[in-house]
Amino acid sequence: MPANEPETVICRFQVRADAEQPFRALLRVHWPTLRRLGLVTEDPPQHYRAVDEQGRPVYVEIFTWRDGRAAQEAHEHPEVAAVWEPMAPLVEEREGRRKWEFPHYRRLDLSA
Repeated sequence: MPANEPETVICRFQVRADAEQPFRALLRVHWPTLRRLGLVTEDPPQHYRAVDEQGRPVYVEIFTWRDGRAAQEAHEHPEVAAVWEPMAPLVEEREGRRKWEFPHYRRLDLSA
């Protein structure tokens, strides 16, 4: 995959039931921080909330990295770490799934 193409990431977070408010506060500043640093496209993020089979909260955030290098740059930036590090204790592993997942996708053109 070419590193200069945008990559959409679908972030899935298994949020602890007692941690929804602090998690939402961090999620609220997540994309604006990435945007200010030039790491994501101008396309606004999408946010979703669901509950799993036991009624526990699951959040999804969808946004597009500027390119294939942007995620690595984010991992090295202290302003991003200031958002990501406090998220870690607010999410939990469940039913054999990781507490958070970040698969990256490239847009397909199926019109042909």
